Amino acid sequence: MRPASPPRRAAALLTALLLPLSLLTALAAAPAHAAGTLTATFTTEGSGSSWQGKYVVRNSGSTASTDWTLEFDLPAGVTVSGHTHGEATVSGSHVTVKNAYYNGRVPAGGSTEPYSYQFTARGPIGTPTGCTVNGDKCDGTPDKPPTAPGTPTVTTATARTISLSWPPAGAGDYPVTTYEVLNGTDVVATSTTPTATIKDLTPATRYTFTVRAKDRRGNTGPPSAPVTAATVDPATDPTPPTAPGNLRATGTTSSSVALAWNKSTDNVAVAAYDIYRGQTLAKTVPADTAATTVEGLSPATAYTFTVKARDTADNASPASNALSVTTDDVAGPGNHLKVGYFAQWGIYGRQYFVKNLDTSGAAAKLDVINYAFENVDPVNHTCLAGVVKGVSGNPQDPDEGTGAGDAEADYGRAFPASQSVDGVADDGWGKLRGNFNQLKKLKAKHPHLKVVVSLGGWTFSKFFADAAATPASREKFVKSCVDVWIKGNLPLYNGAGGPGTGAGVFDGIDIDWEWPGSEGHPGNRWGPADKDNLTALLAEFRKQLDALGGEHKLLTAFTPADPAKIEAGWDLKKIFDSLDYANVQGYDFHGAGSDNSWEPKRTGHQANLHRDAQDPYPFDFSVERAVQTYLDAGVHPRKLTIGFPFYGRGWKEVADGGAKGEWQSANGAAPGQFPEEAGTRGYHNLLTTVPNLTVHHDEQSVSTYGYTGNNGQWWSFDDPWSITKKTAWLKSKGLLGGMVWEMSGDTPTGTLMTALDTGLR
Repeated sequence: MRPASPPRRAAALLTALLLPLSLLTALAAAPAHAAGTLTATFTTEGSGSSWQGKYVVRNSGSTASTDWTLEFDLPAGVTVSGHTHGEATVSGSHVTVKNAYYNGRVPAGGSTEPYSYQFTARGPIGTPTGCTVNGDKCDGTPDKPPTAPGTPTVTTATARTISLSWPPAGAGDYPVTTYEVLNGTDVVATSTTPTATIKDLTPATRYTFTVRAKDRRGNTGPPSAPVTAATVDPATDPTPPTAPGNLRATGTTSSSVALAWNKSTDNVAVAAYDIYRGQTLAKTVPADTAATTVEGLSPATAYTFTVKARDTADNASPASNALSVTTDDVAGPGNHLKVGYFAQWGIYGRQYFVKNLDTSGAAAKLDVINYAFENVDPVNHTCLAGVVKGVSGNPQDPDEGTGAGDAEADYGRAFPASQSVDGVADDGWGKLRGNFNQLKKLKAKHPHLKVVVSLGGWTFSKFFADAAATPASREKFVKSCVDVWIKGNLPLYNGAGGPGTGAGVFDGIDIDWEWPGSEGHPGNRWGPADKDNLTALLAEFRKQLDALGGEHKLLTAFTPADPAKIEAGWDLKKIFDSLDYANVQGYDFHGAGSDNSWEPKRTGHQANLHRDAQDPYPFDFSVERAVQTYLDAGVHPRKLTIGFPFYGRGWKEVADGGAKGEWQSANGAAPGQFPEEAGTRGYHNLLTTVPNLTVHHDEQSVSTYGYTGNNGQWWSFDDPWSITKKTAWLKSKGLLGGMVWEMSGDTPTGTLMTALDTGLR
């Protein structure tokens, strides 16, 4: 059985002795940042409600600068537009400006003149505040750090925690962003507000704490006066609180459950409530609340929750009633998910651009776009980005995809207006261009759309096993993927990329490992440890994605239809604790392959719903069989989509055999849409370029095929008829939805996507 993708590129425990009070009060603040060699001066021109502002960057150092970034805050009532000689991002009143490609270098003793950054402003004329250049103050003076906070007071003490509050510190040159609580010289808690709880303390022990402030530049102010407090001695209170009552769910999403309960009582005081998911402590909330939301959950999954109260002596109450709750699925009740792969390389021979997703109507119908594919670094076993290296083109070459990637297509190519989603051309020196910029534009036009980055595929799965092999390698690999694809820290390429430039493009990560525990592309690393390592890798992805906070990030996978491959590499009872859903392969059941190494001698359906009674092969490949394998393992049906091919698999010199070529002898792959892809054509290309193709429908197996006549070409594919039949079956099984490989195969007006959308309503 072949893969889905075509053979392309696919707090620390406190035990220290207390420091003397004299030493605590003598703790020095960290020095403020010194001035850099770049400065910036501001001038205005014009009068009235519309005027121009200009920043000239100067270099007082002995070496040339390579780039610069200005940041400043606009005066009240001022808005800006018309930015020149710099790339500006405006967030409220805060403006961030990166140099243009031609004025980033400022020579020693020189300036950006005559190409200094300018803007057009509306509102009262005034000078911006908080100006920095490359993080240093624009006037060249050292930073003034925050003042010391007021003396902390103890708000709560328990056997293992002490909670403090304090009067806020005064700001220096920059706003205060963080407070640090210290025990001696150790930072034991941090907070963004003038309150904090120090945890993991020793019962019946006295501690002395101070607090200091840090600003957004990292400048640290002097410490506050100290406060001394003691944790509670548990021996003074052996009586636990009463059990919380009436634990109930007040709301669910696909990744969270909102809970509420009746408060407990205690002879002294309830200090906190501990919420358990099964036997695992999920979170702790203060005693002044009786509600919380547990996040980081998996969609369409049953969970059992209990709550216990704790008093100040750390006595735990009996558990509340056990509450079973099932999270929502990703699509929402009554809805069905539509996922479509966009092929990175489609912008070349296929001439299929992100814009085509919009003009064909597909973007309005899709829920998730999978961007295929990104690679694994062959040496570092991290997410590979920023390279331009093509594949060898030989599908039997073990190194066909080793080190390959296409930063040019991803974020380097400047698309003209005719190929741009919004009709606006890339300027050629923007930090984000290419498909990524177009995807951001598409999401802005269709706010419901999510985009995930697909890692691997048939040609790029070689080093997954290495990346997943150990806890350390998994943590390293996932961190690199999150850093590049979610945080958007794209490597520099041809003037594009840089820290944060790709942020907001992707809403999650899709794992297309083909295949763990079994053979895939020639040269792939694989072995029996892959199955457990994949489970652990997915858990690490889920952990790090959840740690980002904010909107839930999707984690999905492309999973096989072959029961043997499922058994070898996919622990179906565990992986869905991490996955939002899986896209189950629903195609490539039969095919000749571009190198005739697959099944060149006999035709066969590549995407049949049911097993064909006439199928001569000893194995059973069908959508029905694949899905049932997952359901039999206990996978919730609303965590499964099935794949639909928007392309055909074809053979040549096919005998009629009285069966219109169905299951008949052949002599290799039919000519493909492209020379290197024999045996494969997109649906639209197939119908418009293969002469004398008569379309037939097999009602029993639910298969569509086309035949050109005796000793001619025979093609297996999906069309609106089969898609309508399959979606009806999909809904009858309660499945989540459908997935498409890949979108460029459809007609310009989106014939197949319309059929899928209509069928899933």
